[in-house]
Amino acid sequence: MLKFVKNHMESIEGIATYPMISLLIFFVFFSLLFWWVFTASKAHIKEMGELPLDNDNQKTRQHDF
Repeated sequence: MLKFVKNHMESIEGIATYPMISLLIFFVFFSLLFWWVFTASKAHIKEMGELPLDNDNQKTRQHDF
């Protein structure tokens, strides 16, 4: 089965560009994420970290089942 897939993939022209495109997308995404982590304000990170513990937020999200 794997031999069939490999032979089929080798017959497609330009197939080598797809791994390069995926590597580029991966690199750009994680580079932007890395940049955001180091440039985000400490107050915003602290606010988001305390959000699950916020009692006011939990009261508004309770559902009657």
